Amino acid sequence: MSIGRFIALEGGEGAGKSTQAKLLVEALEARGLQVELTREPGGTVGAEAIRELLLTAEGEGWGARAEALLFAAARSDHVERLIKPAIKTGTWVICDRFVDSSRAYQGGAGGLGDADIRDLHRIGSEGLLPDLTLLIEVPAEQVAKRLAARDAGVSDRIGGRDAAYHAKVAASFSRFADEEPQRFARIDGTGIPEAIHQRVMQVVDRFA
Repeated sequence: MSIGRFIALEGGEGAGKSTQAKLLVEALEARGLQVELTREPGGTVGAEAIRELLLTAEGEGWGARAEALLFAAARSDHVERLIKPAIKTGTWVICDRFVDSSRAYQGGAGGLGDADIRDLHRIGSEGLLPDLTLLIEVPAEQVAKRLAARDAGVSDRIGGRDAAYHAKVAASFSRFADEEPQRFARIDGTGIPEAIHQRVMQVVDRFA
């Protein structure tokens, strides 16, 4: 039995990751592959419970360190109970966000630093990285329009942070892609979903 592959989709709010993840799963399944679609935070019962704590916390919410620890805990359960077992059975795992989101949000924009986030990931998830990370990039002005249409003024606790925070997130993702070109592929996220999907498949076809 062949080992499965692990692909993560990354990007800022409103980049279209969830849509592209679903389209990618459909395309891979049409080729006869066994595919698991999952997300972060989430993917397992325990991780979904932590997701609820993270995204809907009332009052002041979580501080940067507590937030990073919660994400790491959710990811640890996700990796141990879903991702690694699926890959071992030959399943392709397509994940909407993974550790690079923690690096960008809690590390880059939240001020904890990349080394701390990587340490948490090493301890919690044995440093597992995707075989391929698709970074979907969309200009900030287009993102603002998409979010206004999608959220109708109501965002989760992290998505609703200010523009300066999200600019730092985007800059962090860009830096990661520059530093790790062997793992990252930049995807132009402008245009209709079908056009973006074609760009994704061009990369995945080369990868596969």
